[in-house]
Amino acid sequence: MKLYIMRHGVAEETSETGRDDDRILTRTGRERVRSVARALVEADEAPAHIFSSPLVRALQTAEIVAAVTKLDGREGRVEVRRDVAPGGDAVELVHRLFGEKVKRSMLVGHEPDLSTLITRLLGEPIPVPMDKGMVVGLQLRSADDVALRFVLEPKALTWPIDARRAG
Repeated sequence: MKLYIMRHGVAEETSETGRDDDRILTRTGRERVRSVARALVEADEAPAHIFSSPLVRALQTAEIVAAVTKLDGREGRVEVRRDVAPGGDAVELVHRLFGEKVKRSMLVGHEPDLSTLITRLLGEPIPVPMDKGMVVGLQLRSADDVALRFVLEPKALTWPIDARRAG
């Protein structure tokens, strides 16, 4: 199972309501997420299923990725899941998706939860900080056999870690 873990794009510092949950993506954040999604498509790494935190900035990120990758046309959808909200149990969600053979799944969420998720799945942290808009690609061969496939750096659209092309 290919698993894509994406941190939401750059968001405003405070929302109009004053609630953290309501913070929206900035113009730069939206543009960067579109660029990252296009890079995923060009690399044949578009997700088939997207699971998003219910916080506005994550949901907006997921919806942009879905639009750019034409997820609806591929019979996919964005599903809001508390499992990827701050404090959620994303590991349980990943294990459930693996058990149900859901392929090419993307989780869109927040830090530090995503770094914690990656560390728990890989057994070690990724060697780069999880920047806003970053995508980490993993391969799950079993619940206990997970490999790092790539990291897509969102600002320069580079692949500083890319095990897909190694060897």
